[in-house]
Amino acid sequence: MDNYQHILIAADFSDLSSQVINRAQELALRYKSKLSICHIIEDFPIADFVYEPMISIDMDMRDAMLKSGKKHIANIATKLAIPAENQWVEFGNPSHDIVRLTQENNVDLIVIGSHGRHGIKLLLGSTANAVLHHAHCDVLAVRLIEE
Repeated sequence: MDNYQHILIAADFSDLSSQVINRAQELALRYKSKLSICHIIEDFPIADFVYEPMISIDMDMRDAMLKSGKKHIANIATKLAIPAENQWVEFGNPSHDIVRLTQENNVDLIVIGSHGRHGIKLLLGSTANAVLHHAHCDVLAVRLIEE
């Protein structure tokens, strides 16, 4: 196996996200890899059942979410010495856009958290599962453990 050259942290800002960040940092140090980080804000359309989806989210709310996401990412990135050009905060579909970012930026390992869902939540799928099945690179799903 070749060493990983570019590792992407898929951050979700949950209380357990430090486990994902720490694992990615360990791997980056071990392989002397470039680190990047992303956060994709789920873009839920407001739907009217008579008409098509009209507005994604109120624009003020959208701007506030984007600003907050960028602030969170910048704080994490500062601690990990990740430059601004390797930080991405976007609206979209996390499963799709994490994979897209890896392809656009020659990422060879995605580090993402897995909550280990069961029952109906497992049937509905998860971001980690979707990324695992669609990524064109290795994916490390870090089992998130309540402390």
